[in-house]
Amino acid sequence: MAYLLAGDLGGTKTLLSLVLPTSADKSGQSGSDKLATFQQSYPSQAYSSFVPLVQQFLADAQTHLGGEIAVSAACFGIAGAVIDRASYLPNLDWHIDAERLQAELNIPQISLINDFVAIGYGISCLSAADIHTIQAGQPRLNAPIAVIGAGTGLGQCFLVYNDRDYQVVAAEGGHTDFAARSTREFELYQYLCKHKQLDRISNERVISGSGIVGIYQFLRDTSNFSETPEVASVVTAWESQSETAPDPAALISTLAIAKTDPLCEAAMAMFISAYGAEAGNLALKILPYGGFYIAGGIATKNLPLFEDGTFLGAFNHKGRVSNLLTNIPVRVILNPQVGLLGALDRAAKLRIDA
Repeated sequence: MAYLLAGDLGGTKTLLSLVLPTSADKSGQSGSDKLATFQQSYPSQAYSSFVPLVQQFLADAQTHLGGEIAVSAACFGIAGAVIDRASYLPNLDWHIDAERLQAELNIPQISLINDFVAIGYGISCLSAADIHTIQAGQPRLNAPIAVIGAGTGLGQCFLVYNDRDYQVVAAEGGHTDFAARSTREFELYQYLCKHKQLDRISNERVISGSGIVGIYQFLRDTSNFSETPEVASVVTAWESQSETAPDPAALISTLAIAKTDPLCEAAMAMFISAYGAEAGNLALKILPYGGFYIAGGIATKNLPLFEDGTFLGAFNHKGRVSNLLTNIPVRVILNPQVGLLGALDRAAKLRIDA
């Protein structure tokens, strides 16, 4: 029996999974169980293009599973826009075309989708254990669903019901203008424009991993907080663009949760508030009474900060229409492989439609 191939392709790493159609079609399984046949992660930048990476994976799968590997359909979620079944990833200098992939990999059906579209399709594959609710709301059957997720950037998408199932609609809302809500946020806007030499600031310049560091730098340079040597050394190394420098955002959030560093606490509070406000903006545009989902590692790794009232306070603070948002269910996706599950769902659909 031919396998299904699903992939989550990013600038840093690519995660690929090979699954038998019988496993992908089983309802009632937890999401991760559907990805159990063979799965491997590869450093994206170690490969000149996507084809050699997939070929390496298939060779590894053949060694692991034994016997020749045949793939009937594949779907890859890509951290970039997909237009006319093709995508260009500037961070890797890769141009990926579905038609060429089908020919070079000898796979009859291949689909390319945006990584957040993959997350949108992955929602239906999640189990109750994969979701953490921070606002119960009043869910409505077949109502729109919205998804937001901060990580390297800020992804967004939404889902609409079409009488049979949900259709995911891609969006690039992370690149919309950051709207300051206070004098302090306007000062942050000006600071980022000056230090990044930009004439506008998008939401993902603030609501992302690098945004956490930017907010920390802003408060360090404009407030009376004292900087601890531990964080200072990590941020200084990051500012020097050292390739071996660890990510300061992880340390900043860890110390904020531990409540051992006032500057880190203030930085994360400002970040979470901005995140909640933008999530609320998206919710007003979609009115997702089917659920508002927060994806990405920042949310899962910082759940205590999303539950202390800062996020929902900003999410629901919309003046005369605030009551519309308090009725929206808000949920954090705990399963980091939700995008891979969505790609698998689309690969299975390709096989059925072929």
